[in-house]
Amino acid sequence: MSFVEALRSALDALRANPLRSLLTMLGIIIGVTAVIVMVAVGSGARARVLAQIQSLGSNLIIVVSGSMTSGGVRMGTGSRWTLTEEDNNALMREIPIVQVATPTIRGTAQIVAGNTNWSTVVLGVGTGYLEAREWELTNGRDFNTPEVSGAAKVILLGETVVKNLFDEGFDPVGQTIRVRQTPFTVIGVLARKGQNTQGQDQDDMVIVPITTAKQKVIGTSRANARATAAILVKIRQDESMQDAEDQMRDLLRQRHRLTANQDDDFWMRNLSDVAATQDESSRTLALLLAAVAGVSLLVGGIGIMNIMLVSVTERTREIGLRLAVGARRRDILTQFLIEATTLALFGGAVGIVIGIGGSTMLAAIGKWPTLIRWEVVAAAVGFSGLIGVFFGFYPAQRASRLDPIEALRHE
Repeated sequence: MSFVEALRSALDALRANPLRSLLTMLGIIIGVTAVIVMVAVGSGARARVLAQIQSLGSNLIIVVSGSMTSGGVRMGTGSRWTLTEEDNNALMREIPIVQVATPTIRGTAQIVAGNTNWSTVVLGVGTGYLEAREWELTNGRDFNTPEVSGAAKVILLGETVVKNLFDEGFDPVGQTIRVRQTPFTVIGVLARKGQNTQGQDQDDMVIVPITTAKQKVIGTSRANARATAAILVKIRQDESMQDAEDQMRDLLRQRHRLTANQDDDFWMRNLSDVAATQDESSRTLALLLAAVAGVSLLVGGIGIMNIMLVSVTERTREIGLRLAVGARRRDILTQFLIEATTLALFGGAVGIVIGIGGSTMLAAIGKWPTLIRWEVVAAAVGFSGLIGVFFGFYPAQRASRLDPIEALRHE
């Protein structure tokens, strides 16, 4: 018997019991659907996390001022501004792999534009902040060095602030707004960044020169007017983040005259480590979801084997007759293997359609990020075919080994 004849015979047998064939495929359909949907959800979540991390900027190290002790009580990180603008300049000057470093301070204030007001975060920064954060402008320009050194009253607005202060479509560049009763000229509008990994809206902020923030908005440390809350450092591409962190730590400890037995009076956060950790967690989640869904495929394979065993029992006389008139045992084995594999592949094909449709519907209705990975779709179908062969082999082998005489006697 040729392969084409075996295939035709197998399809005829499946069409003879359409309901049973459908129920047999159901396990594979559910399994493939589950794999596609679960991996789409996991991959979508991972892509969303990576996008949020990327929005913070790449190759970034944040140096935050340390804590202070008052009356025996240790305050939290940043309770004392131990970093200075001179530290920032030293990092730029003495560590070649530093691309840009900028001091930052943060506060909140009420922003007023005409008859509208909005409370938001005010960020005071030095030159190079937008370069470090890889933050584009949709309109306008960035601060220049004279504006920062001269405490110019210029301001950049985040997208959320623009939406809450001005009418839709209005260009605020060139307009005057007030921050704590101080007039500022809007010189630029920041491109949308979205939420960060903590769910905070990065677009709900305004940015002013750090000198202006200290003198007009936030204030400064009583002990040192040149102090800063944090320093944002961008490392050059393809340079070691760990080497950069070590060099920065050694330089700052030297500048702060810390002895070997003294702890750092600053704190470093390597965003590349955060990104790697988040990515690994998301990858593990995606693999776990895929593994759970894969169990459904195995269950579907067991269902195929059970139904094929039932089919062998029901068709014992037919098998005996075919063997008696000259069919080879290999022909019987091939036919039943084709039946099992066809069931699995048809189930996989239906599962693909439902899985892709379900992922799309979940993204549209549930507003959940999904990302269909076509290599996973192909792997799921291929795996379902292998399951058909694996779980169909035993029933097919059992059918091919039947004794023709005993099979013909079977009632």
